[in-house]
Amino acid sequence: MINVRKLAEKINIKGRLLFEEPMRYHTSFKIGGPADLFVMPSGQEELKRILAACFENSIPFFILGSGANILVSDSGIRGVVIDMENIRGIEVEGRRVSSYAGTPMTDLSLEACNNSLSGLEFIYSMPGSVGGSVWMNARCYGKSISDVLERVTIFDRNLFLQELKVKKDDFGYKVSPFQKTREIILKATFRLKPGKREESQREMDRVRRDRETKGHFLFPSAGSVFKNNRDFGMPTGKLLEKAGLKGLQVGEARISDFHANIIINTGKARASDVRELIEIAEEKVLEKFGFRLEREIIFVGEW
Repeated sequence: MINVRKLAEKINIKGRLLFEEPMRYHTSFKIGGPADLFVMPSGQEELKRILAACFENSIPFFILGSGANILVSDSGIRGVVIDMENIRGIEVEGRRVSSYAGTPMTDLSLEACNNSLSGLEFIYSMPGSVGGSVWMNARCYGKSISDVLERVTIFDRNLFLQELKVKKDDFGYKVSPFQKTREIILKATFRLKPGKREESQREMDRVRRDRETKGHFLFPSAGSVFKNNRDFGMPTGKLLEKAGLKGLQVGEARISDFHANIIINTGKARASDVRELIEIAEEKVLEKFGFRLEREIIFVGEW
């Protein structure tokens, strides 16, 4: 095990420092073994101090947003997990809305709606943070974060703040340039359109109802397991359903009866149970249709 206790002694912060913290308390899947050191900086300066300590001591770290879209191994995460929950806040200036990385996307959608700005309705009720959504280039209902993203403020490898103007060509289907770098997303600015509060609220209500219909909130999950691929001729969920995978269960992990591209934790599922289901689904679809599914869910920790 990496000796993070000595590292913790060097970090003087007001935020929480927890050893061997179970990650199941911090993921939407409610699954995951312990993090060697779990840190919750209270603000930007503490975040920078923690990052500096990790770099100086060659300690690996993982940036945690809302814990959605990830599967943490049963063995946990070596090194430091930096929880961005307290690094949040929203600013509105004209048609632009800026938000710190730890802000829930739902809060940002609501704030835009309350200021009669339109463009973020599609992401409402998705259990993700601003930073995580930008990193993933979150997409649903035919729209992506990059469609409205204008600027991103980051800590670079030398821990200098930089404000980057978004280049649309750097983003793709659930792909962002930050997936290939060690840059830390601190803040994002979105350029929205004037809208009507009542219309935005109706659209957000519709989005939430659709998620409820698909069973998103019935059990812990990480949302879609696999990406959609237009070459398949149908959404991945339909493909998995045609393969007869709905309801398949390993341990207490189960392919949802409501939507075949969602795996749910029915009780005390282990990460290994979920991984086995994912591999079964991949093999079944390849065997039946000749398609290789691409995982959307990210495996984190010691596998």
